[in-house]
Amino acid sequence: MKTKEHTQLIKAEAKRLGFLSCGISKAEFLEEEAPRLEKWLNQNMHGEMQYMENHFDKRLDPTKLVEGSRSVISLLLNYFPSEEQNSDSYKISKYAYGMDYHFVIKDKLKDLLHFIQEEIGEVHGRAFVDSAPVLDKAWAAKSGLGWIGKHSNLLTQQVGSFYFVAELIVDLALEYDTPVTNHCGTCTACIDACPTEAIVEPYKVDGSKCISYLTIELKNEIPNEFQGKLDEWMFGCDVCQDVCPWNRFSKSHSEPLFNPNPELLSFTKKDWEEITEDVFKKVFKKSAVKRTKFSGLKQNIEFLRKKK
Repeated sequence: MKTKEHTQLIKAEAKRLGFLSCGISKAEFLEEEAPRLEKWLNQNMHGEMQYMENHFDKRLDPTKLVEGSRSVISLLLNYFPSEEQNSDSYKISKYAYGMDYHFVIKDKLKDLLHFIQEEIGEVHGRAFVDSAPVLDKAWAAKSGLGWIGKHSNLLTQQVGSFYFVAELIVDLALEYDTPVTNHCGTCTACIDACPTEAIVEPYKVDGSKCISYLTIELKNEIPNEFQGKLDEWMFGCDVCQDVCPWNRFSKSHSEPLFNPNPELLSFTKKDWEEITEDVFKKVFKKSAVKRTKFSGLKQNIEFLRKKK
């Protein structure tokens, strides 16, 4: 059996491609996640994200996404920046500082799959970067890359949580990793700090109250009940990660494509309030911020300006 050799080969190549870490688990139905996901959806905690209700079975069973799949290869890619925004600025989540992660990671995943096919032989698989019904964090935890924290993000002792999670689902049998233990303990820093009280209980986030949802996913106007509670965030939110003690171990990424446009770091609130569509296109060229469009960002800024 060459499973051990193949596994070592894949992990070494993942490291060479710049991934923070790589863990592997057996492609099978996620039994523990099924009732949790069903309950969360039934409680309408996904807000207007109707797509979360689709493909329930596929979210829980990778063999329905990739025929004959045997392994889920989970990968982490660091995005923690070396510099942050001007202190007098409306805030953007750190993951959106540079080029849209979908492009960056998809290319790396394609390179990894190509390497597997070149070195091992006829292997079929698909790359996933939160663009299909895959429970990324659940697979990463199952693959031993970290544990799910009380804020529902993946946490790792060595580097915290400022990284992207992605997968390759392949029809190749490999050596499987085992989950790590939870190290949140009695800490409730993320729950206490959430400006909109979206973390309704440990390990359970009401998505419809989350600032990331309100400033990115929500297509209608932000409800008035959140007036004065967005903590100056105009795109996404990092509060629950910023206060997490494990993120004191975060180290700056080494991916040039994640480096921000200098204007993004230097802009003040006044600059954001006066931003034109041309400047928006320049500052956020190939950025994840384009998801909210110029009109959406302006709407978020206006909402922040109106705070009581």
